[in-house]
Amino acid sequence: MKRSRIGFSAVALLSASALVLAGCSASEAPAEGDTAAIITTNGSEPQQSLIPTNTTETGGGKVITSIFAGLVSYTADGDVENEVAKSIESKDGQKWTVTLNEGWEFTNGEPVTSESFVKAWQYGALLSNAQSSSYFFDNIEGFSYDEDSELTGLEVVSDTEFTVNLINPEADFPLRLGYSAFMPLPEAAWEDLDAFGENPIGNGPYMLDGEGAWQHDVQIDLVTNPDYDGVRAPLNGGVSIIFYTSQDAAYADALGGNLDILDAVPDSAFQTYKSDFPDRWVNQPAAIFQAFNMPYYLDHWSGEEGELRRAAISMAIDRQEITNVIFQGTRTPATDFTSPVIAGHSDSLAGAEVLEFNPEEAASLWAEADAISPYGDTVFDVAYNADGGHQAWVDAVANSISNTLGIEAVGKAYPTFADALNDRDAKLLTGATRAGWQADYPSLYNFLGPLYVDGAGSNKEGYSSPRFEKVLAEGASASSVEEATAKYQEAQEILLADLPSIPLWYSNVVGVWSDSVENVVFGWDSVPLYHEVTKG
Repeated sequence: MKRSRIGFSAVALLSASALVLAGCSASEAPAEGDTAAIITTNGSEPQQSLIPTNTTETGGGKVITSIFAGLVSYTADGDVENEVAKSIESKDGQKWTVTLNEGWEFTNGEPVTSESFVKAWQYGALLSNAQSSSYFFDNIEGFSYDEDSELTGLEVVSDTEFTVNLINPEADFPLRLGYSAFMPLPEAAWEDLDAFGENPIGNGPYMLDGEGAWQHDVQIDLVTNPDYDGVRAPLNGGVSIIFYTSQDAAYADALGGNLDILDAVPDSAFQTYKSDFPDRWVNQPAAIFQAFNMPYYLDHWSGEEGELRRAAISMAIDRQEITNVIFQGTRTPATDFTSPVIAGHSDSLAGAEVLEFNPEEAASLWAEADAISPYGDTVFDVAYNADGGHQAWVDAVANSISNTLGIEAVGKAYPTFADALNDRDAKLLTGATRAGWQADYPSLYNFLGPLYVDGAGSNKEGYSSPRFEKVLAEGASASSVEEATAKYQEAQEILLADLPSIPLWYSNVVGVWSDSVENVVFGWDSVPLYHEVTKG
């Protein structure tokens, strides 16, 4: 039976007089199943070793969130509940006191202490360590984008208590603490961090199934952590995440009963997945934003010429037709840079008309850009990973651009997601690149800061706007939900003028599962709650 559980609200900003995050959990009776059964699901080869502060893509993210437990975790609806934390408290939104529950251990028997968090955060924030999630710590005192600097705002009080002093008040600071960047690390990690990244030791509901559990480009095998006693207690024996080279291959395995859960149905099956998997499918909103980016380091895509071309490209795309024909109602044309499932989303931002199909205006803007510097016979290509089921929409977008602007636009396929990310990281793109974003935590800010702040880990195409960053920072330190939302919307209006990213559409999670599993729930971020799945 389909179960649709998705949240449409983020945690509200708390009053400055007593800011407290309290834990809560449901008291439902556990579902029955074989507690030794292994669940199989689809995934992708992680881009790099499994270090929490250096994992920002979905392939590695699925593993990190399964084998680690942070201070808090997220329910299917996007609500926050305490995990390792007993309490997270502040009177002013600037100085936070974190108290840990006693008894937590890593799977090697080491205790989880305040030092486990503080030392990991210090490492993640240090400039020379070049961690892709370092910007998540930029509001903690002592953080620097320019030089190695200790996070002086972190202080260990005892094994079960530490404090966090922020540069600016942030009333919803606890909301982000379930993200992988904030996970603890055992002392064993510091003996050889590279080796640790191949066989990480966590404290979450699952753990790696011994040495070699990560078979590169094949799969990674997880088993339940017998000592885990948190809010995500598994009802199965483990999860095998299989790395597919195409979504069609994964769908075929699901049809054949060789894959239990598929969280991304290929477009080739949009018309048949409901009949192929009667009462075993889901099509529900998720915090996923799809776009493509043009690097600022390429000719024609910066300055006044670049602004004109970005607007022209955006108006040359018929989003409504593509979502209707290609995606069969599983996508919604974008009106902003966030997601409709996040509180504060807007479909009426100033400047949003640049996201509407307007072929006449697009051609006019392109001609204005050509008057500055002729585009000539330069091919406009859109890079994408072939293992993610993107070819159909990329071809449709390219055709829409070609027909509207009279230029040659084509897709440029990379075999895997990791391959595509590597060229993005190395600034070797020859044109546009697919740039989807799956939220790390349920907040408007999470769709903006990590992607568009200069130097942020996922700002890979070189956007820089002091005006945008000023407004964004004002939102982050706001004292009310209304004030914060207004600032985040103002920041997005700056993005609509600059278009560092071309918003396309919001994704639903469209998934299916075999008749051998039950209690399949997809979360607010589109990822199945593996610990709730039963089998046998």
